[in-house]
Amino acid sequence: MFEQTTNETVFTWAAPPLKFGVGALKEIGFEVAGLGARSCLVITDAGVRDTGIPDQIEQTLVAAGIKTEVFDGVSVEPTDESINHAVSFAREHDWDCYIAVGGGSAIDTAKAVNLLTTHPGELLDYVTAPIGAGKAPWLPLKPLIAVPTTSGTGSESTSICVIDFLGLHLKAGISHAKLRPTMAIVDPLTTVSLPRQVTAGSGMDVLSHALESYTSVSFDSKPAPEDPTKRPAFCGANPISDIWCEQALRLVGKYLRRAVMNGRDLEARYQMSLASTSAGTGFGNAGTHLPHANAYPIAGAVKNYQAEGYPEMPMVPHGQAVSATAAAVFRWTYAGDPARHLRAAELLSGQTFTATDGADALAHVLTELMTDIEMPAGLRSFGYGEEDLDTLVEGTMKQTRQLAVVPRPVSREALKAIFRESL
Repeated sequence: MFEQTTNETVFTWAAPPLKFGVGALKEIGFEVAGLGARSCLVITDAGVRDTGIPDQIEQTLVAAGIKTEVFDGVSVEPTDESINHAVSFAREHDWDCYIAVGGGSAIDTAKAVNLLTTHPGELLDYVTAPIGAGKAPWLPLKPLIAVPTTSGTGSESTSICVIDFLGLHLKAGISHAKLRPTMAIVDPLTTVSLPRQVTAGSGMDVLSHALESYTSVSFDSKPAPEDPTKRPAFCGANPISDIWCEQALRLVGKYLRRAVMNGRDLEARYQMSLASTSAGTGFGNAGTHLPHANAYPIAGAVKNYQAEGYPEMPMVPHGQAVSATAAAVFRWTYAGDPARHLRAAELLSGQTFTATDGADALAHVLTELMTDIEMPAGLRSFGYGEEDLDTLVEGTMKQTRQLAVVPRPVSREALKAIFRESL
């Protein structure tokens, strides 16, 4: 007999098939042909297209007899407007499959395109409540191959799509297993041309994914769903995701500085690509928590900040946004699971910590790394001040997907203190 409990006793774990390694992209024609596809839309942004990678993919597929077109209108940090533009373009033909080439912006845009070209409705119908209606996809989606060109989002492994809703001044997400790519092709050579600060920011996103998932509430500490189909995509820390997160933390701690300082360090690029995919495989199941929840209003409410190495537009890149409050967050969450936080600090730094080091151990390791790779120091760098704290707090409180796995109860007062400490 199984014991009766009101706690969750089941965790879910999934990841797409992966083709990883130097030169892996050369085999994309073989993979598309294996899907039986006769037509394919490549989705990317103008900056990535300038690298020549999307057009190389198009040439490979056309040579294999597959009708192919490149859409390069993806917006960096995609908005509801830019995604709707991509959806309108894609609806002009009935594509057999999609290929996303780029960072999380391209891959998330492709996920949304796949959803809205196979389902009726609009983005907010599928966005997680309370921001959207939280409707689940019920029809089949088309095959989607993800080709990341950054070591950052891990979106090639996840079932999550993040959108900046301009009218709401807020980022929000769609999360469902059907959004997960059909395959990920990760070729470290595609990351060699990344600008220095893009390497730094995307690397901090990898770190945040791994740290947040590793320190999220344990899956068996959450209430069990009455209906298994309602079990959330973010199930909390679990034994399988932990393995991937630990690997990502070790790799980031050892190789991120090298990748930032010398973009042509192929070993560092290779290992950071592996770290990104590992972290995506971990957090795509366990889930991110407070640094990501805080990042959405930080990015959504920005007015004038322009980031080095990114398009000339007001924006806080995702990696900078998630790292802005990380030290304060992990100092605050330490009490939820001290042993986990100390172990994470050890994995990241290669040092040994004990309980006497306390809540400052992980925060110190993070701050030291961010200083070395010249990440912006505090929310004031983005133009925020004391007068913006209430806006940031309210934006975070709407991120129910992340708040569900924070390792200690979240209050507005605690959030305000975290944002104030992060100014």
